[in-house]
Amino acid sequence: MTGKEIAERAKEQLSQLTGYEAGTVSGMSKDEEGWHVSVDMIELRRVPDTTDVLAVYEALLDEEGNLLSYKRTKRYMRDQVTEGE
Repeated sequence: MTGKEIAERAKEQLSQLTGYEAGTVSGMSKDEEGWHVSVDMIELRRVPDTTDVLAVYEALLDEEGNLLSYKRTKRYMRDQVTEGE
């Protein structure tokens, strides 16, 4: 599978498992364990949208794009921008 296909599979599977809407893929790498994909998920929509609650989920997928594990690593409001991220 290509990197793009892996990213799409990560977003789809995380959405199905968590019930949250997948946003962007903010990082991806591959090593001997498999594909590590960071996905920004929208956990709570608010008005205005700058107050939406988002979270970063780290997913591990195998070579076929099957989700092996995932965890939430960060939670933040959309308007919270931190230098270096």
